Amino acid sequence: MNLSVNPYLTFHGNCREAIEFYKNTLNAQVEFLQTFGESPMSDMGPADHIMHCTLKVGDSLVMLSDDPSRAEDDSNRNGNISLAITLNNSEQAKEIFNHLSRNGSILMPLEKTYWAEIFGMVTDQFGVKWMVNCE
Repeated sequence: MNLSVNPYLTFHGNCREAIEFYKNTLNAQVEFLQTFGESPMSDMGPADHIMHCTLKVGDSLVMLSDDPSRAEDDSNRNGNISLAITLNNSEQAKEIFNHLSRNGSILMPLEKTYWAEIFGMVTDQFGVKWMVNCE
């Protein structure tokens, strides 16, 4: 079984600007980038906003996106970091998701997506946001 945990940063429509900043500041390399308009989920956000980006920063991966549920003028700019769990075993993904959601709240139920066998989002009982992705 392969399992990794990576930070996932969300932005208020300025993800592209953040990507350029991290490229210049940290010598990050874009491994993957897709806008909402380029995805099968084009109705979820503005076409030019980033649906998902993976940056390689040294030996680490950092994932980023624009969050269409967060208004650009949102005064609460905290909480824009999630931890993304990536694994290749759907039973283990379900087990981890269920444990994380106990006494927490499910943001997106664990379900099949166009990019993953199953994917879901949860806030655990301590307020930490998690994304569980099974490839």
